[in-house]
Amino acid sequence: MNSVIEKEKKLNLALTKLKNLNFENPDIKKNIENLDKQKNQLEIEKQELEKKYKSLLNEHNDLSKKLEELQNQEMLEEKKRIEFTEKIDELNQETDTLMDEIDKWQT
Repeated sequence: MNSVIEKEKKLNLALTKLKNLNFENPDIKKNIENLDKQKNQLEIEKQELEKKYKSLLNEHNDLSKKLEELQNQEMLEEKKRIEFTEKIDELNQETDTLMDEIDKWQT
């Protein structure tokens, strides 16, 4: 992006210097006009690139937010899975304890 800005500054400086010279030669005037047209085209391209850059930056930010949301959701689901597993383990232990108690009472 900096190279485009530097090129634009150099081109503007060159055009200003050329316009300040009073050339009578039609070829030189034609070259100056061509340079001016090229400058205008570069400005249009620069504006398009800046627009695309902003669009990509917005898209990047949106995707980053979505990724963060997905990561948070994944962490939450992992936490729930762990809690569920712990509850099952607790129930298994209680069942084992109850089974032991039943066995004691039966014998």
